[in-house]
Amino acid sequence: MSKNENREATIRQLYTELNKQGSNGEYEKALKSANKILALDQNETKALQCKLVCLIQLSKFEEVLKFLDRTQPAYDCTFERAYCQYRLNQPEAAYKTIQESGVKPLPPNLKELMAQILYRLEKFEECFDLYRDIIKNTHDDYDDERTTNMSAVAANLCVEGSKKELPKLREDTYELTYNAACALAGKQQFPEAEKKLRTSEKLCREFLEEDGATEEDIMDEVAIIKVQLAYCLQMQGKSKEASAIYTDALKHKTNDQALTAVASNNLVVINKDQNMFDSKKKMKQATSEQAEHKLTSKQKKLIAFNNCLLALFTNQADCQLLASRLGNSYQDLEFQSLLIRVSQMAKDKKFKDAVELLQNYCKKQPKQELEVKFAIIQLQLIAGNRKAAVEILESLGEAKYRPGVVSALVTLYLGLDNKNAASNILKTAVEWYKKNKATAGGDLTDMWRQAASFHLRGGEAETAAKSLEELLRSNPTDMKILAQLVIAYAQFNPKKAQEASKKLPALETLATGAEIDALEATNWMMIAKAVKKKMPSSAGGKTDQSPGTPGSEITKQKKKTVRKRKGKLPKNYDASAVPDPERWLPRYERTGYRKKRDRRVKEVMKGSQGVSSGQADQYDMSKSYNQTKESPATPAANLPTGPAPRQLPRKSQHKKKKGKH
Repeated sequence: MSKNENREATIRQLYTELNKQGSNGEYEKALKSANKILALDQNETKALQCKLVCLIQLSKFEEVLKFLDRTQPAYDCTFERAYCQYRLNQPEAAYKTIQESGVKPLPPNLKELMAQILYRLEKFEECFDLYRDIIKNTHDDYDDERTTNMSAVAANLCVEGSKKELPKLREDTYELTYNAACALAGKQQFPEAEKKLRTSEKLCREFLEEDGATEEDIMDEVAIIKVQLAYCLQMQGKSKEASAIYTDALKHKTNDQALTAVASNNLVVINKDQNMFDSKKKMKQATSEQAEHKLTSKQKKLIAFNNCLLALFTNQADCQLLASRLGNSYQDLEFQSLLIRVSQMAKDKKFKDAVELLQNYCKKQPKQELEVKFAIIQLQLIAGNRKAAVEILESLGEAKYRPGVVSALVTLYLGLDNKNAASNILKTAVEWYKKNKATAGGDLTDMWRQAASFHLRGGEAETAAKSLEELLRSNPTDMKILAQLVIAYAQFNPKKAQEASKKLPALETLATGAEIDALEATNWMMIAKAVKKKMPSSAGGKTDQSPGTPGSEITKQKKKTVRKRKGKLPKNYDASAVPDPERWLPRYERTGYRKKRDRRVKEVMKGSQGVSSGQADQYDMSKSYNQTKESPATPAANLPTGPAPRQLPRKSQHKKKKGKH
């Protein structure tokens, strides 16, 4: 037998082994067999394909790409290359590979892969159209999976607020019900989404229990439904219920890193500025690298923003760096990131730097001038610079006539004790709104009312009348406003006051006969104190009552005298004895106090060594000192007139005493 025949026989034998190993899922052995075949003949296309499949099954995607770059096989490997790039979280490269392959129309396998790549790239409209085409032209065992994927794309379109017309998909599986609930949540219909999520959880449990799944497997599958349910509850203001579900999901330790990141981030939002230590731990989980590739761009943006806010609340050193990264990564959050940086500067008392930063941003983005100026005003107020805040508010042009701005200016002027300026700003605001009724819009009732009351208090009745006239035009049936207008007119134009007063309701309509009868039938027999309070007082402060009034009968009654108890005295009390002047001092500070001797301690010898106990008393200076002190029985005439001096205890008295004295 020749060498070629031997080689062909060996290759046939290796193919037999390769086929058997591949069928049994022994991909490591199959890879070795494929390498042996390629070592014998590099042009064996089937062996090359088998090698690529084995490497993919073993998740060695980088090796596949290196092998394809090195060998450049004769047949088209677009699917294998694009799939490996997709699995290595390189969706842009995978999309480019398929686009540049020039294969048109795309075969079914590349269509399926392209749909997945478009979903990862968040091109949801293109992805939805492609899935619709695949479902229309393909019929096999994977129809349910394709419908589920298309419903997931539809849910993301609802979250983005797309105006694309979406068909109503069936909801006969728990996955389809879950996606329908996500679509409702994207439309802000949280109560309806909550109901569908509870239905989805029930269907999921029933399906998995019938399939014989363990409780742990069921918990893994149900976790994503529960976290979405917690989000709907949180958006409805049910934070406690949502927090409990998030915490339970994190305790279960699911393998889905994206789910862990979302639950952790939402718990940080619930915590707000409380429980910062726990929020720091949760934010580490939310910003982990493992979760980054599985999150959508919207989720990444929100987590990054919350991370900056947390750094601001906890005074982290990297707050400025995180905020600047946020602004560079997401252009729509540039101003918010700037506000975070400015807030941190304000905390560090760097007000000048913060104002300069905002002014530089205003030059680049003149459209946001108003927002920037309000931020600068807030900084000036925090710094205590009211005059600068007033100057900026005055420079707002027509925006300064907005009710909120007018209110702020009046408050600041009154704080600066400048009532004239406060009055002028209200006058100019009233005049401006009279001229610009069409462009002003909104309900200005409260502003007119505040302006009128301010001017009435300040004695500017004519100016107050203008505000009340505008207020009466918008509320012609409000008699309280009309009464205030009459009062205002009366101070500068009595004729107008008289004409306006004619529109006020008659006195008879305000107090009917039935109300008078009810008042007369009221029980006037009250407590004396209540009656006295209600009686009109005379000039001298006493109540003048006629003999017939109910109050006069009450005042005739005698006041009850409160009897005071006499204090109890000790049995051996002697009124003639002089009280001890040291009676209020603690016993251990009194002059005659003697510390009890502990019998367990032997008698201490005093004096020089060898002196007997009898002679020791002679040399004991403490005894001779105590003999010179006055005893407690000393007559009061010999004591000082002031309080007795407080004696400091001796060092030996600092020991703990047994029992109370």
